[in-house]
Amino acid sequence: MKAIVGSDHAGINGRKNATEVLRNRGWDVEERGPATEEEKADYPDIAHQIATAVTSGEAELGVLVCGTGQGMAMTANRYPGVRAAVITDQFTAQMSRAHNDANIACFGERVIGQEQIVTHLQTFLDTPFEGGRHQGRVGKIDKIVGEA
Repeated sequence: MKAIVGSDHAGINGRKNATEVLRNRGWDVEERGPATEEEKADYPDIAHQIATAVTSGEAELGVLVCGTGQGMAMTANRYPGVRAAVITDQFTAQMSRAHNDANIACFGERVIGQEQIVTHLQTFLDTPFEGGRHQGRVGKIDKIVGEA
């Protein structure tokens, strides 16, 4: 399984922590984004890279980290087939997977901090998509953007 993890300058530590969580779970992980906070990066540029990797099949899962997670999610969700969710707590981590089949987890390092990114990512990874009645709803998302 391959994951791609990206951040702008506001999410470098969260990106590194997310990468470590994934690697410890046996994922092949590729990182995108700046090496230091001084090396500025625009969140749309990183989100475009991660969304492209997920939609092309290069990676099964994406993780995006910026200051709030919002800009990353807004950008990634422009891509047909992407279901990027801003994760703020255990409930959103669980439900975004169980009910929405999210394939990109977005975190705001300035909002929840590095430790919570680790905790919530673990919940996200441990939660399977329930399918059933939720499958039809996810299908409607893809239909709206012209994929179905």
